[in-house]
Amino acid sequence: MLKIQQPKIPSSLTPLDFNNREDSYISMALISDCSISKEEIEKINFDQVVFRNVTFIDGSFRFVELTDVIFDRCDLSNVNFTDAIVHRVEFRDSKLLGLNLADAALRNVLFENSNMKMGSFGYADLKQVKFDTCSLRNADYYDAKFNKVEFNNCDIDEVNLTGTELNGIDLSSCKFNRLNLSLESLAGCTVSPDQAIGFAKLLGLEIKE
Repeated sequence: MLKIQQPKIPSSLTPLDFNNREDSYISMALISDCSISKEEIEKINFDQVVFRNVTFIDGSFRFVELTDVIFDRCDLSNVNFTDAIVHRVEFRDSKLLGLNLADAALRNVLFENSNMKMGSFGYADLKQVKFDTCSLRNADYYDAKFNKVEFNNCDIDEVNLTGTELNGIDLSSCKFNRLNLSLESLAGCTVSPDQAIGFAKLLGLEIKE
């Protein structure tokens, strides 16, 4: 079982109206029940912040730094978090369709019970990251770097893993019909017996029942 450091959130947070923020460093705040629309901000920093029931609309936050942050029941569909630094962060029960974390560095991050179809993690560096009961259909992990990454009970159909080494990755609890990957990268990857048959067919082997 992969151990993920949880966000360090103080017991008391100050409610904040994001649209009335005073600078690009936001700390010890609760942002809830609102929409954040069409923001284009580079290098904003969130430290010890909880987002609860927040909808982001057409947002771009390149180089964002997220440290000790929780997104609870949020909608971050198509939000641009490229080149982000994400440390001790949880995404819970959220809609993350097309969330762009390309070129991001993720450390101790949990994605739980979230819709992450078509999410982008190309060239991202993931260490101590867990995807738990998420839909990752058509997500892109092109040339990503995995170190202690766990996929638990996820839908990973049509996920792109081209150029990503899967040594030490366990996909046995996940479901998929097809993956996009190079067969060499499967070395050291754990799969279920049924999945192994599927990969054998990809190799052109005839399976004798």
